[in-house]
Order: sequence, then C-alpha cells, then structure tokens
Amino acid sequence: MPSADASLELLQLQAELVATRQLVQAAQTKALEAEAKAARVEAINADLLARNAHLELMNALMRRDKYGAKSERASRLIDQLELGFEELEADASEAESIAAQAAAKTTTVGPFTRQRGPRRDFPAHVEREKRVIPAPEQCPCCGSDALSHLPPDITETLEKVPARHKVIETVREKVSCRHCEKIRQTPAPFHVTPRGMFGPHFLADLVFQKYGLHQPLNSQRDRLEAEGIPLSISTLADQVGAVCAALKPISLLNDAHVLAAERLHADDTTVPRLAKYKAEVARIWDYVRDDTPFGGAAPPALMCRYSRNRKGEHPRAHLAGYTGILQVDRYAGFNEMFKEGWADKAMTRANCWQHGRRKLFVLVDVASQLKGKKKGKVPLISPLAREGLEMIDQIFAAERNINGESADERLRVRKEKVAPLVDQLKAWFDTQRKTLSRKDPVAEAIAYFLNDWEGFTTFLEDGRICLTNNAAERPLRSVARGRKSWGFVGSDRGGERAAMLFSLIGTCRLNDVDPLAWLTDVLARIADIPQNRLHELLPWTWKTLQNSDPAKIAA
Repeated sequence: MPSADASLELLQLQAELVATRQLVQAAQTKALEAEAKAARVEAINADLLARNAHLELMNALMRRDKYGAKSERASRLIDQLELGFEELEADASEAESIAAQAAAKTTTVGPFTRQRGPRRDFPAHVEREKRVIPAPEQCPCCGSDALSHLPPDITETLEKVPARHKVIETVREKVSCRHCEKIRQTPAPFHVTPRGMFGPHFLADLVFQKYGLHQPLNSQRDRLEAEGIPLSISTLADQVGAVCAALKPISLLNDAHVLAAERLHADDTTVPRLAKYKAEVARIWDYVRDDTPFGGAAPPALMCRYSRNRKGEHPRAHLAGYTGILQVDRYAGFNEMFKEGWADKAMTRANCWQHGRRKLFVLVDVASQLKGKKKGKVPLISPLAREGLEMIDQIFAAERNINGESADERLRVRKEKVAPLVDQLKAWFDTQRKTLSRKDPVAEAIAYFLNDWEGFTTFLEDGRICLTNNAAERPLRSVARGRKSWGFVGSDRGGERAAMLFSLIGTCRLNDVDPLAWLTDVLARIADIPQNRLHELLPWTWKTLQNSDPAKIAA
C-alpha cells in the first residue's frame, strides 16, 4: 500500500500533467487562431487586389468606349488587363477557400466571404435536366407518415456534356410533419465551388482547357458566349481558384511521391511574368520520377515549381533534404547540392549526354548552321565533330538495347560493352584537346564534357541512371507551346497555381490517364472520400481502380 507521501506526490504529478495539457491545448488554439487570422488577412488583401484590377479593366474599357480608340495597341492593352485580372480573381477565390478552411478549425475567427455581384440566371434556352431528390417518407423525428409537401428548393448548376451545355435543376423536396410541425429536407449535394453554379465536368473542362490545352479564360469566355452561355472572366477565374484549392491535397500527395524517388530528372524553362513596365523572365522547374528505364515498379510522376528568376536557391529549396540521384544539365545552380554538407549526404550528379552531344551535332548539321546566317554564307562541316559524334552515337546505340532492363542487368552490360566505348571517347577527347585552340568550337564542345567528366560517367557505376535528361525535357515542351497562347503569367501566385496544375496534368499523361476524365471524377468525389483513402485519387491508383472496378469509380 503506497504511503501518504507517495500518494501526495502522485496527485501533484497528475495535477501538473493536467495543467501541462491545458497549456498545450491553449497554445494549439492560439496557433490555429493566428493561422486563421493570417489566412483571413491574406484573403482580404487578395480580394482588394482583384477589385483594383477589375476597376482598372473597367476604366480602360470606358476610356476606349468614350474616346473610340480602336488601335491594335489599345486592344492588346485590354487583353493584358483581362489576363492580369483573371489571375488576381483566381488568387482571391483561392485565398478565400483557404481562409474558410483555417477558420473552420477555430471558434473565435470567422471566415472571410468575398462580396460578389448578384447571381445571374442561366439563359432560358439552355437545356434543363431535372433531378429530384425525394423527401423522406416518414418524419425522422417522430416516425409519422402524415407529411405535407412544401415548396421545394431548386438549385441550378451549369454542367458541360460533350458538344452541348445544359442546366441541371436539383429539386430538393421539403416536407412538414403535421404532428410535430418539424420541417425536413434532404441535404443539398456537394459542390466543388461556392454557390454551386457549375458541375464537375464543366469545372474540369475549364481547368484542363486553361492549363492542359493552354486556352486563356478570355478565349474560353468568347467561346462560351458564342455558344449562348454569357459568363464573365470574373466568374470563370473564381471557379479556377476554388478548384485549385480543392485539388491541393492531391497535389501534396503527388509531390511526396516524386520526392520519395531514388532518382529524379530536373530541368526548367522560361515563362514571362506580367510586370508594371516590362515582362519579367520567370521560371517553371520540373522534377520527374520515372523508374521505367531500369524496370522500377513505382509509377511515374511530375512535380513542377515556379520561381521569379533562375537563381540556384530555388532548386535547392525545392529539393531540400533530398539525397538521391539527380539527372541534370550543367547548370551551375545545382552545384551546391552535390557537395558535402548537403542534408545527410550529397546528391549524386548524373549529367545529360544529350546536351553534350548537341554541341557537336550543330557543327555537322547544315540546317542548324543556316539559321540566322547571312544570305550566301556557306556552312562549315567539321570532320572532327562528325568523328566525335559517331563515337557518342555508339554509346547511345548500346544503351538503347538495355532500356527497361533491371538495374543489375544494365550495370552488367555497361561494364562489359559501354565502358570500353566511354574510355575510347575519353582518350579521343584528350588527344584532340591538346591540338585545338581553346576558342575552336570543337574544343569548346569537348571542354563541356571534360570539365565535369565524373558527372558524365556516373551512369557506369549505377544501373538506375539514364544516359540523358530527356524525361525532364519532355513535360516542358507543353509549357513552351503554351507560351504562344497565354503569353505570360499574371502574378507569382498565378505561376504557382499553373505549376500545380502542370504537375497533376503531366502526371496523368505520364501514366496514360485522360486528364479531363480524371479531373472530372476527382472533383465529383474529393469532398466525400475519407482522408485515409485520398491516395485513391492519385492518377495511377485511380487508373488501376477504374480498370479493375469501373463501378467503384462511378459510385
């Protein structure tokens, strides 16, 4: 039996434990309140920026109407203002959704609700489809079946079906119990965006057209208007921001899958960013996980990031803590990640042979030399460059035969067949470098290899490494093509939003998944699926479930 002193000490410890728990709970509550307040302030600021952009656009339109300026320059200015307003409106909608999520975790901070114009009715000529949600047949309160029907609530949601639009009228019947006088009604279905004006397929098509097919919202607005659906850029941008907020959890899971890879491909491309006086050159970075070359079972995935410039601090922040293999070009911004002191250990660098080969190829390619040359100037074909190119092509030919084999098999073949070819090329490089001027184009191409020969020969020691970085270059082709359509990103937040959607759509394409079908299903299901099953909405898992049980996807 414990003594009185021991019992007293036990009581004191219990009291201290209770007090500590209360302090921790109070600290957590204050942290949640601070987060909610910060999100609310950010939402208010984003709303003010969107309102200001809208006023600038209205001012420009009124000035054009008043003074009759119809020049091409004035039209371009209106288009630029519309694109900038589109991004800020989406920013404000996304910030509003985030603030609402943060406010839901507290009891002292209320959500910020943006002031929007009155909801416009959809045109009467648009086809309607009535979906009736029946009221309960018995009163859930007392079990009586003596129910009287009241006027139902009707919500109109614009949905897109192939080649036509229709308005779905969701009629929720309402009943009143004659015994207990309680009014009962089935809850309204979930809508991805506020006010439930648009269905999942319409929203998926809107987002996919913008980020997958690179059609700006002003172009989509004009197309919808031509089809008899008058919608403003403000309304469409509002939906884009809300959709991005809804897809954020899927994006985080996709990014975690990419960063868990043993080997990553990395690259970047330019994206103009709208600025006050002159467009700035921002960047879209992509990081690709693709284990298929060495027979890996993990599904491929793409992670994109946005930055305002090309400083090396950006990829270092994107890959903070990553210590695997990184396949890159010779960009110096990656160098710090391959030195001691980076995380637990330095990354392993694998340079891209395609970049080095390209420097020799342009010296023997007539078409590339004629570009930008003065008329009548004869291109020069370098015999030395052709000789080096043929030796590199032998290495590429040997690598093609082992693509898709296991890492061990690839390493065995490389030791046996590829390593001698690489040694032969290295000897040729050393010989030619001694005889050529440093300014000679062939010498410069050789120096590109020899200045980091260790990074080019890493693949001989690891069967998982690829010879090129083409896996990272391929997804960026879509961004490069899109620049001709959308011209620039309107804001930093717009660039981040674009990077997130490029990631998800690119991951769908890497897994042979139709991005539009995937987006439609995800937007229809993401609110109802439990968090521990959220991974089922990742493109590769979604595809597997759809192939095994299509009814499960449709449920």
